[in-house]
Amino acid sequence: MFNRDLPFWPAAWTDPSQSRQEKPRATGLTMVIDKGLGRAAFCDLMELAAPFIDIYKLGFGTSALYPHKFLQQKVEEAKAWNLHIMPGGTLFEIALRHSSLEEYLKQVKSIGFNAVEISDGTFPLSPELRKRAIATAVDADLVVYSEFGKKAADFRAEQEDLLQTLEADLAAGASYVIVEARESGNVGVFDARGKVEERYLRDIHQAAGKNAARLIWEAPQKEQQVALIKTLGTDVNLGNIAGGDVLAVETLRRGLRGDTAAMFAERRTAACE
Repeated sequence: MFNRDLPFWPAAWTDPSQSRQEKPRATGLTMVIDKGLGRAAFCDLMELAAPFIDIYKLGFGTSALYPHKFLQQKVEEAKAWNLHIMPGGTLFEIALRHSSLEEYLKQVKSIGFNAVEISDGTFPLSPELRKRAIATAVDADLVVYSEFGKKAADFRAEQEDLLQTLEADLAAGASYVIVEARESGNVGVFDARGKVEERYLRDIHQAAGKNAARLIWEAPQKEQQVALIKTLGTDVNLGNIAGGDVLAVETLRRGLRGDTAAMFAERRTAACE
């Protein structure tokens, strides 16, 4: 395995924010969505960017199409880089329509996944079944990432519904709740153009209190990532990040990109006055 050396550059250059936490971390998480990377591309991604990735999701139902041996290898390599790796929530939803919750979790464990996504974006779950799915997965020693939201183009994350789901899912044992945005980035907290209302975000963040740190905001587009970091801070949890965008997102978090660099320059100047 690639042995990552210490950065060549001075510390003040590698993290102008002076606040980025190393792994393992509980906030500032980056969740990657993998839509079907081959072995070479996956290994390259791990060698270059694993320190900046916390959660690795094999998107939607792609896990079902992998050759078994390759799937197991990918899972084991991701875990060797200290990542949580899980199949997409859509596979969970489909499996539940054709089999039992217990059978699905058994298959997930047999492959070696250390995490699971519980969602009902396409096929609804009753609150009772959602709670049981989360609790059963936790009992199976899996880290649970539940998802709030629907795949429908007109879905919007209403504050009351989101906060109720967040509280209920965390109580059932989920570690984090993902706010749906799809790969297109135009549902959930984003409008049809992919834009976000900063006040709306702040209201949710304030109302969630300490549980706000347990929300992961899917933000596949750069403008959304910038808006979330500027609004909620560098330690906001971001999901649905493409593998090729991991370093770009990390530069936004640290102030190594023009979109956020001024945030940290202003903060440092104020501290010196």
